[in-house]
Order: sequence, then structure tokens, then C-alpha cells
Amino acid sequence: MYSTKAYAARAANSPLGPFSFDRREPMPNDIQLDILYCGVCHSDLHTVRDEWGGTTYPCVPGHEIVGRVVKAGRDVKNFREGDLAAVGCMVDSCRTCDNCRADLEQFCDKGVVFTYNSKDEHTGGITYGGYSKSIVVDQHFVLRISDKLDLAATAPLLCAGITTYSPLRHWKVGKGQKVGVVGLGGLGHMGVKFANAFGARVVLFTTSPGKTDDALRLGAHEVVISKNDAEMKKHEKSFDFILDTVSAQHDLNAYLSLLKRDGTLTLVGAPPEAIPIEAFSLIHRRRQLAGSLIGGIAETQEMLDFCAGRGITCDIEMISIDKINEAYERMLKSDVKYRFVIDLATL
Repeated sequence: MYSTKAYAARAANSPLGPFSFDRREPMPNDIQLDILYCGVCHSDLHTVRDEWGGTTYPCVPGHEIVGRVVKAGRDVKNFREGDLAAVGCMVDSCRTCDNCRADLEQFCDKGVVFTYNSKDEHTGGITYGGYSKSIVVDQHFVLRISDKLDLAATAPLLCAGITTYSPLRHWKVGKGQKVGVVGLGGLGHMGVKFANAFGARVVLFTTSPGKTDDALRLGAHEVVISKNDAEMKKHEKSFDFILDTVSAQHDLNAYLSLLKRDGTLTLVGAPPEAIPIEAFSLIHRRRQLAGSLIGGIAETQEMLDFCAGRGITCDIEMISIDKINEAYERMLKSDVKYRFVIDLATL
């Protein structure tokens, strides 16, 4: 075991503050990373404040991790000391169930081990995430990243990137399709970039007229102010696919009405309360309402390689670790363009 510094929440109503804990020494299949950057995900805030329930304290969040390999176990094949590497939302799974064998570890039947706030069979405690100086992870869950891209702006690809890339790939978004993205936050801005890169005609839906210029800059071909009924009605029955990234309460039926026959509305945002769905919104045109999580390790690597080839990263604002509580409050107000990233050199 070795000691590492971190920032942790000690209770749901307490701010994050300095914390030290022990990481395990690397085993034969493990990689130890010195963490350089860690993105700040809205899931971090939800978990720290126990808004989804089940948080174990102290809680060290962070699952958008970019670092450098400092140790590699004797059985590690694809990494060596000095390599750049990344860790996303998962650090283990059973690897034997149907989902794991299909490279869909995020749906592990026996329960995926998340990067933080999951049971840690190695220590008997819980997993601690990337708001820390160091992490040890099995090589299967460590990803290669390109030194051609800005490393800090690459970090949020490990969650915001794969969360939007995976459904767009699964539903085969591509040329000749009209695709909507609801919300222009940390997830939405990546959804716009990917949908554009896949060749679709991209329409961004937002409640904020002030985001129009940014949406067009990021790759949207059109922006619709969703509070404007006339603008919404103009697009009825015209979309092949809509990606909904919003985590607040909103009217899903309004977006279902915009889908063509057999169109799909996929949720990647997680509103805190149930949202009513009108059956006829689905029935009349055989529309589909679906959900998507992150992607498996193989797909996450595919996404990182795609981004390296296309020069795609997240739009970020860098912060020092001591600004994390302020960043959480700003994130609640959507006061970030479009992802905070912690420079761990400041810890």
C-alpha cells in the first residue's frame, strides 16, 4: 500500500476538502498512473451530495482521468512506464457474463465496479476516483490516448465523450440523417461534435438563445429555442434520431412528436424525477424511447482513436483542485463552457 493525496467529501452536506488514503501496490496485471488531469462530471456532484442514494463517505469522485504510467505489473502487455494513459468510469467487471464477453462491461450482470463509490474487492472498502494524485487499475480498464491532442481537453472524453458517442454509433447515426441534440452542456456539446463528424444534419435544442453562436461553432447546422412553440412545430415528424442530454425535468413528449416514423429518442441525461410519457406519442408513428449509459472498454478506445484522428476534444475550463466546490456551484447554474477539468498538479 502507498499513500496518496486527494480531495473528498465527508458527508452529503459538506464541501470537498483535502484527504489522504492508501492505494494498493500494483499487482501483475495492474497499472499505476500519476494523474495529470481529471474532468468534473455532473455525476460527481450527484454522488457527492447523495442525490442518487447509496454514497459511501468519504467519497473521492472523478472518472475522467488522464495520466502517465509510473508502474506496470509484470503481466501488463500494452503499457510501459512513461506512457500516457486514461481511465474512465469503470475499473473492473466480472468479464465472464454475456455482456462482458460482448465488450459491454458497463452492463455487467454481476455489477460493474465503477471508478469511485463501488465496492473494492482488493481493499475491502470502496473505490476512490480521480480527484487524487494517483490510481491503480487493472490493465483491461486502462485506455490509450494520443499525445497529439490537448491532454486536459481529452479527459472529459472518458465520460462526456463516450456517453454521447456510444448511442450515436449504436443507432447508426450518419450521412443523410437529421439528428437533434437536446441541451448544450458537457454532454450536449460533445453530441453536437460527434453527430456532425458522423455526417448528419445536426439541430441543437436549447432554452438559452445565448448559446446559438456556440452551437453553430461546435457543429450544429441549426438551433431551435425549445420554448418557442412555433419553432418546435416547424420540425414535427422530421427527425431520424434525437439525443437528449438534459438532466432536469422537461417534456419528452414534445421531442417524441418531432420524430419520423421509427425514429428514436435516446436519453443520456438522468432527470431526478419520473417524466410522464403519452402512449400515443410512441404508438402513432412506431417511435422508440430508449436510454444509453456509457460504452464498453473496446468502444471507448474506438472513440478515443476516432477523436485523435479527427482532432476532437472537449471545450474545457481548467481549475485548480481548491476551486472544486466553487465549480460545483457554477455547474449547477450551467456556468461552464463546457466541462471543468482539474489540474492535479495543484494538489
